Amino acid sequence: MGGAVSAGEDNDELIDNLKEAQYIRTELVEQAFRAIDRADYYLEEFKDNAYKDLAWKHGNIHLSAPCIYSEVMEALDLQPGLSFLNLGSGTGYLSSMVGLILGPFGVNHGVELHSDVIEYAKQKLDFFIKTSDSFDKFEFCEPSFVTGNCLEISPDCTQYDRVYCGAGVQKEHEDYMKNLLKVGGILVMPLEEKLTKITRTGPSAWETKKILAVSFAPLVQPNHTDSGKSRLVHLPPVAVRSLQDLARIAIRGTIKKIIHQETMSKNGSGLKNPPKFKRRRVRRRRMETIVFLDKEVFASRISNPSDDNNNSEDLEDERREDEETKPSELKPDPPVNFLREKVLSLPLPDPLKYYLLYYREK
Repeated sequence: MGGAVSAGEDNDELIDNLKEAQYIRTELVEQAFRAIDRADYYLEEFKDNAYKDLAWKHGNIHLSAPCIYSEVMEALDLQPGLSFLNLGSGTGYLSSMVGLILGPFGVNHGVELHSDVIEYAKQKLDFFIKTSDSFDKFEFCEPSFVTGNCLEISPDCTQYDRVYCGAGVQKEHEDYMKNLLKVGGILVMPLEEKLTKITRTGPSAWETKKILAVSFAPLVQPNHTDSGKSRLVHLPPVAVRSLQDLARIAIRGTIKKIIHQETMSKNGSGLKNPPKFKRRRVRRRRMETIVFLDKEVFASRISNPSDDNNNSEDLEDERREDEETKPSELKPDPPVNFLREKVLSLPLPDPLKYYLLYYREK
């Protein structure tokens, strides 16, 4: 699936395009998308395609198109402290973005069929925690992944506030998916070729909304053992935070508030003369449905009679913008991790500093 927006040159430009096309509509979702670089979840040799609005699949590794993830994130209506279950969690890209919104008191679980993909997701999660400055800008709800078929979840599992299924669900499994939800919870899944949002309004009451037409690979049916018994999937227990964890969260939160107050006192209401940066003009493209065929993604473009004229006009406009902005265009300063700098400057023993920084190294 995908192809709804133009390709970006980097992650921020991809998000700009998704915003302009109204796939990203809320600030929380925008912040989560900007905080995690989509290219980090690609294999090195395929990173050139990371900012295209297309799905990607290599072996068992799979990423949905950015426009699909943004619609899913918006439909889930995520809030801090909620519990989330990702069925077909894959690379962990979506689970990590969700974790930035859920915060330290949320629950973030994923079920993935393939053990090699679980290992890939854990590597990517570890890379994000150790290297990304975004980790220090948010209080993160770290995802936990388990291997198994999401149609074989143990019946005694807890219910969740939010559930997403990343594979096509047939009508026969609709009630099974609904039963994973708490009252007041939201389920988003591809149901009969439509991305569907289902809200549980009561013990046996539901509201259903179709979001958009999609094409997902169907859920893999359970493969029973020779004895005829299914392999039940046991989800991680919901653990209570330790006092040590709570102290770290509180200390980091206090330091962030101090940094924010210091910044506000220096700059007043904001930057007096913010630097200007060039923003590439977005060329809109309309695409037919993009489908998987023999593990490859294909797309066909719908021609528009005025495309050629518009493209030449866009190029001319871009040339003029380049000439106008060249003198005043400034290079942005490299981002500073103020939380990290503040922690390292504290008069504390090194082991405590490293604990406050989650033992991260650069």
